[in-house]
Amino acid sequence: MVRGARKFLALGVAAAVVYSIKEQLNFVPGPRHAAPVAAAAAASMMMAPAAFADEIGDASKKLGDASYNFAKEVDWNNGIFLQAPGKFQPLKALKAIDKMIEMGAAADPKLLKAAAEAHHKAIGSISGPNGVTSRADWDEVNAALGRVVASVPKAKVMAVYDAVKDITDPKVPAYMKSLVNGPDAEKAYQGFLEFKDVVAKNQVTAASAPAVVPSGDKIGAAAKQLSDASYPFIKDIDWLPDIYLKPLPGKTAPETLKAIDKMIVMGAKMDGNLLKAAAEAHHKAIGSVDSKGVTSAADYEAVNAALGRLVASVPKETVMDVYNSMAKIVDPTVTNNMFSKVNPLDAVAAAKGFYTFKDVAQASQR
Repeated sequence: MVRGARKFLALGVAAAVVYSIKEQLNFVPGPRHAAPVAAAAAASMMMAPAAFADEIGDASKKLGDASYNFAKEVDWNNGIFLQAPGKFQPLKALKAIDKMIEMGAAADPKLLKAAAEAHHKAIGSISGPNGVTSRADWDEVNAALGRVVASVPKAKVMAVYDAVKDITDPKVPAYMKSLVNGPDAEKAYQGFLEFKDVVAKNQVTAASAPAVVPSGDKIGAAAKQLSDASYPFIKDIDWLPDIYLKPLPGKTAPETLKAIDKMIVMGAKMDGNLLKAAAEAHHKAIGSVDSKGVTSAADYEAVNAALGRLVASVPKETVMDVYNSMAKIVDPTVTNNMFSKVNPLDAVAAAKGFYTFKDVAQASQR
């Protein structure tokens, strides 16, 4: 399976938990676990019509009144959000992730960027043992997410809902509700239903046009060279075990969140059209994934080209912030363990190809 798509698996699991709790009157969107979503799909808020902005913004404040007590009760640092919400079924979960990617690709890039920036700000105000953000930032995140959802046709939103429902064990909602105050959870959910109605009232009926995909550029040519050098390595990898959902050894959720925050900042600076193009490339690549979780060589190449262009649309220092923050939280034993699971010659060839590709992307960087 394409590497970028595989990284979305943990996100899919978190979304499944989100669905299941909502189903049992126990969840509203939160800045902490929406963060991976904003990292994978971020992009500067448009000047929306006043009625649109005010209506969803005002509704988010009412949602905050109904849900913030509940938000303070949730242990956002709990590792349970990294677990599968039922039987571990990676290929089936990937179908749900694909629906999320489709929804992200259909969303307004400027509103995605605004949502990413709201999450970045919210991470900055996190405090207390449960890792909850401030009330003001809670409201802003909910408003930003509501606007993103309103920029996507209802059918695509419901496709995500249905796909996540399909991978969620029916016992999960009751368990999650048992971890918080029941009446507060029910009040939060009722507030969410009212908020949902306001978002639906402002929802678009048609998806935006597909991305304009560059062609004939140096990054595209370099992506072919990288893909030729690394595809054998990709086929060596076992994409289906649950190791990709395991927390990084020796690191707490707050420590990991600092690295996620850097990803969100990077995502918010990406070119909106290129971000949509990368999402569309991942969607196509998921369509060619085989029973071992590996996408086709052509789709793998297209994803590499799309990601290279994305990185080139972001200042180097922002990219390096992500690299350095990840280096701080990934123990060398992790890389050694992953290296031991593949053909070392294929891994070295892939690394060499990546370094060459990195140089080409950097030469095109703004």
